[in-house]
Amino acid sequence: MEMFSKLSGMLLQALETREPTVDLLDSFVDHWRSITNYYIQTTDDDRPASQTDIPWRLRQMSDILVYEEKQQDVQETGPCLEYLLQHKLLETLCTLGKAQYPPGMSQQVLIFFSKLLSQMQKPLLQLIPVYRPVQKLIGLCALPGSCNEKEEALFLLAVCTRVTQDPHVLRYVLQLSDQQLAPSQSQHSTQASNQSTETASSQSEPSASSVVRTDLLWVLLQLSRSQRSTVRQKACEGLLLLSSALDGSPGELLPAGTRLGELLAGRLQELYSLLPVEELDAAELSCWPRPSWRSESPPDHMTSFLTWFDFLDHLTSEAPPVLSVQLCQRVRQLWLVETLYPQLLDTCEQGILVSTSVLCSAVRLVRSPCLLDQLLEFMLRTPSVLEVLLQCCDHISDQISMVSLSLVDELLQKPHRDILDTLVLSFLQSRGYLSSPVGGQEDRQPESSDDGELAQDLEDDPFFSDGFPDDHLPHHHHQSAAPGSSTDIVNSFLCLVPVQVRSAHLLQEGGYESYVHDARTLVTNCQSLSLSWDWPQTLPPPTCSSGEEGDFFEGHLLRVLFERLGRILQQVLCVFSRTN
Repeated sequence: MEMFSKLSGMLLQALETREPTVDLLDSFVDHWRSITNYYIQTTDDDRPASQTDIPWRLRQMSDILVYEEKQQDVQETGPCLEYLLQHKLLETLCTLGKAQYPPGMSQQVLIFFSKLLSQMQKPLLQLIPVYRPVQKLIGLCALPGSCNEKEEALFLLAVCTRVTQDPHVLRYVLQLSDQQLAPSQSQHSTQASNQSTETASSQSEPSASSVVRTDLLWVLLQLSRSQRSTVRQKACEGLLLLSSALDGSPGELLPAGTRLGELLAGRLQELYSLLPVEELDAAELSCWPRPSWRSESPPDHMTSFLTWFDFLDHLTSEAPPVLSVQLCQRVRQLWLVETLYPQLLDTCEQGILVSTSVLCSAVRLVRSPCLLDQLLEFMLRTPSVLEVLLQCCDHISDQISMVSLSLVDELLQKPHRDILDTLVLSFLQSRGYLSSPVGGQEDRQPESSDDGELAQDLEDDPFFSDGFPDDHLPHHHHQSAAPGSSTDIVNSFLCLVPVQVRSAHLLQEGGYESYVHDARTLVTNCQSLSLSWDWPQTLPPPTCSSGEEGDFFEGHLLRVLFERLGRILQQVLCVFSRTN
């Protein structure tokens, strides 16, 4: 019997789709009356909607509407669609879905709305009988305990897709006129709460929550928290579509863009606050793999944070420039300034270590120019933050020092001119590091002799007996090199590096050629990166006189690096003592 009923239904559907246009309306009305008669005749209130003929009736109605549209011009309105609009069928379906009668009716309503919006070609959302029920149905999504996350995500994605096709309907869906009044209303309510009683302030809370619950952006954000990866992806795709549609005049863009920035940046701040600071390992964070917001694997706290950061990075790369700037500014304020910066100032080493490690991971993963600019605005253009980060590069804790130096290393690899300018070049532009041509030669002679004596002492020192064997020394370079030349400097530095930690200690000449090759590769990469930065082709003349040579300051970063190099002997001894 069940097979026979299915076959009958298929034959009936085939006959109905071949009916002429004049009969489509009768069939459409018959399906709708069958749905309404169910509520009159049924006596089983607990029977799920999926076990009734309501899903089949709704599918037939949507198929008829799509078929009718294909038989007519896009500008024409068929009799079935006209009947749907005049009799407010969508309003009725939305009411039935909200009542959940029969149980599971909201799921069937969401499926019907999704098919209607995704398959119909006519601009429907600008029609009052359509966009008002759509707004009400949006308010029913992402409620606590909802079992229809999949259908809700598909419905919201259909709405967002329709918005991108008809951008002028965005203000109808998002209710921008109400949001424009929201800031002023919140200010008035805040001022009134200071002068009114507790009763008055409690009465203003329900109205605020009701505005939030009808917000499409808020609903999409709630679905992005779902445990189901498909639902999260659909919600994120909807947010991407909406962000691409928010490309209008500043007056139309500001309310929705501000709202979107607050929600997305607030979510990043929330995920960062959920990180288990005491359990995270800085070594693992430094090599954490790049996550993708399209990933289907169940994430942990750190992966969830970096996944959302990756989504914001992708969104700000694709969104209109004005919206990207708004969102990135909110990320800097809510996450970096209000949440992460106090942890950098914390006296707890674990808090400093984790916050710096997360910041290093963010710098390593960021690709959006707008988001990178806001990260640099926080780290480089905020004097107090830059001072803290550079002080941590020479911290009493070796772990914090290494993580901070790794952060600087990640910064220097980013394609942004301000990084080198702020950390290094701004201190070298005056070329105050040059000695005067008159007294410089006289002063250099004893320094050269001292360097020769120092080199001789290093060669005689038994501590360096295994550092550079005679057969590994670059003899042809060493013989022709003048005292203080680059060859002498490189060899002296390599002498300080223990054999066990050299990357090329098995090569001839003690790794000299490998070291120079790697350094040349880094310089070449930096040169190609800086071609678009309009750097001068020739060096400017020194701006300081010989009497001002003692005032030269190489910058905080170079000073920290030079001081750490000056203590490299102590650092090596410390490493050996730990390994023994």
